[in-house]
Amino acid sequence: MKNSRVQLGLLFIIISSLILAACTNSNNLTSEKSIEKVRFSEVIRSIFYAPHYVAMEKGFFEEEGIEVDMVTAQGSDKGAAALLAGTADISLIGPETTIFIFNQNGDKVLKVFHQLTSTDGSFLMSRNRIEDFTWSDLEGKTVLGWRPGSAPQVVFNSLLLMNQVKDVEVITNIAAPALPGAFISGQGDFIQVFEPIASKLEKDGTAFFLTSLGKEIGNFPETSYVAEAKYLKENPSIVQSWVRAVSKAAQWINDSSSEEAAKALLPYFEGASQDSIIQSVERYKAQDTWPTNPELTQAQFATLQQVLIDNDLLEVDQKVDFEDIADMTFAKALRDK
Repeated sequence: MKNSRVQLGLLFIIISSLILAACTNSNNLTSEKSIEKVRFSEVIRSIFYAPHYVAMEKGFFEEEGIEVDMVTAQGSDKGAAALLAGTADISLIGPETTIFIFNQNGDKVLKVFHQLTSTDGSFLMSRNRIEDFTWSDLEGKTVLGWRPGSAPQVVFNSLLLMNQVKDVEVITNIAAPALPGAFISGQGDFIQVFEPIASKLEKDGTAFFLTSLGKEIGNFPETSYVAEAKYLKENPSIVQSWVRAVSKAAQWINDSSSEEAAKALLPYFEGASQDSIIQSVERYKAQDTWPTNPELTQAQFATLQQVLIDNDLLEVDQKVDFEDIADMTFAKALRDK
C-alpha cells in the first residue's frame, strides 16, 4: 500500500510538471512579438541619416517587431526603382522622386510617409584654403557635384542662382561613391560631400571646409521614407511601428551627447574614426537636421516644388497636390498620441 502511494505521488508530480511546462511554453509563444522583415533601400550611407542607424543599433526596430534587411541603392532614382520593381518595401530617398514618378502616370504611386531630415546634408569643400569664403569664389572653377535632378544637385544649383554665381563648371556624372576618390586624384577645385566624408577629407588635409549647404538653403525636405501607396494601405501596423522606431531614435540623438551618438553609429561606417563621426554629428546637430516630428509639411512641400521649378525640372503645370505624393497619417498618429 505504501509503495502504491509513493508511485501515485510520483505520477502526480510528473503530470503536474508536464502541465506547468506546457502552460509556460504556451505563455512564451503568446507573449513573443512576431518579427516582420522589411526590405529597406537607403539612398547612400551617410551620418545625415543617423536616426535610422541608431534605431537599428539601439534595438528600436526590434522592439517594434521589425527586422530591417538593408541595402544601399546609391541614388534616389535607384531606390525608387526598387520600390516600383517590388524588390524593396521602404526606401529612403529624395521626395522629389515621388513627384517625377506621379507625373509619369504609371500604375504605381509612391508616397512619403516620414520626413527624416529638415534641410540639406551636404557641405562645400575646397582644394585650397579660402579665408572668408563667398560664393563668387566659385566663378571660373570646377565643382564635383551630384547626379542631375538629385536633391543635393538642385540645392547646390539653387544656391548658385540665389547668389548670382555664373561660369561654374559642375561635374555631375561621377557616381557618389567615386566622388572623394576623384577629388583626391586631382579632379575639381571644389567638392560637395556628405558626412562623414567631409570630416575625413578635412582630417586628411585633402580638402578644407567652406560652408554648410543646409544652413545656406534653410528648411528643405531633402530625404524621406517612401513606400508604394499599396504597401502603406496593406501594412499599416508595420509602417506605424517604423515611424515610432525612427522617431524614438531621432529623439535619442538629440538628447544624447555627440560622443554617445558616435558610439552607436561607428559600426555602420567602416574606416571612419570616432572623432570624425563626433564632428559629423555635431555639424548636423548645429543645423537642426533631425526633427522629432516626422511630418512633411505643406510649406516644405511648396518649397520643394518651387526649387524644382527654379531648376527647370518641373513645369508650373506639372505641380502636384500634397495628397498625391504624401500620406502623413502615421506621422500625425505619433504626434497625436
